[in-house]
Amino acid sequence: MPNLGDTGEFGVISRLTAGRDLGADVLLGPGDDAAVVAAPDGRVVISTDMLVQDRHFRLEWSAPSEIGRKAVAQNAADIEAMGGRVTAFVVAVGAPAQTDIAFLEQLNEGVWAEATLVGASVAGGDLVSARELVVSVTVLGDLQGRAAVTRAGAAPGDTVAVCGALGTSAAGYRLWQDGIDEFPELRRIHLVPAPPYGQGPVAARAGATAMTDVSDGLLADLAHIAELSAVHLDLSSVCMEPYLEPLASAAGLLGADPWAWILTGGEDHALVATFPGTIPPGWIAVGEVTAGDVGVTVDGVEWTRATGWDSFRLS
Repeated sequence: MPNLGDTGEFGVISRLTAGRDLGADVLLGPGDDAAVVAAPDGRVVISTDMLVQDRHFRLEWSAPSEIGRKAVAQNAADIEAMGGRVTAFVVAVGAPAQTDIAFLEQLNEGVWAEATLVGASVAGGDLVSARELVVSVTVLGDLQGRAAVTRAGAAPGDTVAVCGALGTSAAGYRLWQDGIDEFPELRRIHLVPAPPYGQGPVAARAGATAMTDVSDGLLADLAHIAELSAVHLDLSSVCMEPYLEPLASAAGLLGADPWAWILTGGEDHALVATFPGTIPPGWIAVGEVTAGDVGVTVDGVEWTRATGWDSFRLS
């Protein structure tokens, strides 16, 4: 099987881009110095995330296509969290020269599969030599004439609501880490998150005052909303009980606290938003915004353990 070193950068890129149908938002795709992507709103929402081998994924756990899907999903969730519609992705990959081209082709299949699920396509990218596998994705989005939903607009009296799963990726990670083959759905979700695509614009149209995706942990991500909005958010454990059911059996087997997964486990990429009125269908009310001290509590009590992921934490 030929590898990257045998074939060279442009030979590999030609193989990865051949025969792909670009969406209407991409006016000029791979093959030139830069791509051209439509911006019908006159503004572009943009975000970038990286996946680094053994930090964000493990080759012994993830198939190449799953790595590609995860890279796209976590970026798409950022556009959703602004209330936008994803239009295009730009994907850069660093990999050792001895990497089989088949591996890159499978990763590329995953990238395109998830991009298609979102309703977008890949406009371009880059391929470089690196000591370990690194996948960097830049995503572009369209606000469709609406104001961006930032983290700074929550107001006292708003309802805090979630759309998507909580705690499932953290549970899956623990199962992988402990080598337990049970609960395949939780294990799969850790490898390939499932953001609630399309719900970001739904929330924006429903009047969401602030929104973010749960990438680092519910408490950690809500803390950003609390700080930037200068409000207090209080979560209700009773309202969040539906999130316990899919985790209970795995938590019992592992001797783990499912509430820690729900409140501090990231990478589910659910959306959490604040609404001044009726929340949209498919969203679950989990708390309220008040005028108390800036911060986040659960049933009025501060969570004293770690609140979520830190990119520079050693473990």
